[in-house]
Amino acid sequence: MMEYEIKDISLADKGLRRINWASGFMPVLGSIRKKFKEEKALEGTSISACLHVTTETANLMISLKAAGADVALCASNPLSTQDDVAAALVKEFGIPVFAAHGEDKESYYHHIRKTLEHGHDITMDDGADLLSTLHKGYKSEIDKVIGGTEETTTGVIRLRSMARRGLLGYPVIAVNDSMTKYLFDNRYGTGQSTIDGILRSTNALIAGSNFVVVGYGWCGRGVAKRAKGMGAKVIVAEADPIKALEAAMEGFQVMPISQAAKIGDIFISVTGDKWVITGKEIQKMKDNVIIGNSGHFNVEIKLEDLEEMSVEKKEVRENLTQFKLSDGRKINLLGGGRLVNLSCAEGHPAMVMDMSFANQAYAAVYLKQNARGLEKQVYTLPKEIDRDIARVKLETMGIEIDELTDEQMKYLDSWGEGT
Repeated sequence: MMEYEIKDISLADKGLRRINWASGFMPVLGSIRKKFKEEKALEGTSISACLHVTTETANLMISLKAAGADVALCASNPLSTQDDVAAALVKEFGIPVFAAHGEDKESYYHHIRKTLEHGHDITMDDGADLLSTLHKGYKSEIDKVIGGTEETTTGVIRLRSMARRGLLGYPVIAVNDSMTKYLFDNRYGTGQSTIDGILRSTNALIAGSNFVVVGYGWCGRGVAKRAKGMGAKVIVAEADPIKALEAAMEGFQVMPISQAAKIGDIFISVTGDKWVITGKEIQKMKDNVIIGNSGHFNVEIKLEDLEEMSVEKKEVRENLTQFKLSDGRKINLLGGGRLVNLSCAEGHPAMVMDMSFANQAYAAVYLKQNARGLEKQVYTLPKEIDRDIARVKLETMGIEIDELTDEQMKYLDSWGEGT
């Protein structure tokens, strides 16, 4: 009998409807599912996946299973699990899921271990918690793994650190580094879903506000652009001089977080680093500000400082905690400091995850076919796969593009012809 641990199996009907709805906006993954199903591209391969348990992820899991894989799924964040989706994957598709919305840290890692124990020829991560758990607690199993994939910037940072130190036990495909992932998912997905999370939790007016974006990577670019589009006065705080220069050239105010703290109304961190908003900055903030994080882990806001500074704490709205400081000022924290787009909303739209999860599916097949010839390093998917995904996405959008002529391709490959 299939083992699973979810909140409520009776939610399966609702979850199935939502999975099917998302499927209608994921035609690229749908075409890959059909292709890989016919080829049985993952036949005999076990995949342990630690991803956000959402409708979009469900469609990826269904595609991997259709390709012949034996898959098991746990959550990559305690607040991102959609319990109805988890129920539908178990009941309707026979996919073991170990996840429940709001689970504590102990349950979170217990579920990761249960997923690993199901089978792990390939690991599939969003933040590298599953891979790190495997490396720490299942060292004798590492040689059995042919490879892994990683979905997000935070996880790639961890994996590259492991690789530099010679600690990475098998090759990993950084799906996050595919252009059809970071140029679209990180920028347009995070931009829209972060604003969505803020609005659902606060109903705040974005227009006219001083909106502080801490970090101007691809996710920060997306958040800043969407906030600007809604009429906010966007301020960017950034430690990288090149990214800061780009933000300035895009028309955003750029200043240190210590200065932005004095004037901001809404603060969103998207750095992938820890403690970018601490008690030092919170002490300078105005009354009733909103602070939140769209980075993967809940370490970007130093929550310990906020707790220590507060004399009172209460839930004022769903997913919104208000901290009262000793001088009477109120600080409103979104989603407990966890990534706001999934703790306070539904995450990225299916249309953008269509490309990200197409990359994940291709990465799994690529590893099955090529992993034995790869070093224990972090890799990017071949550019040909990236372009194929973009080409199919354009077709599904009804967009045609030019093709280079033979003469043009010959010219681009030559060196002798000049003025």
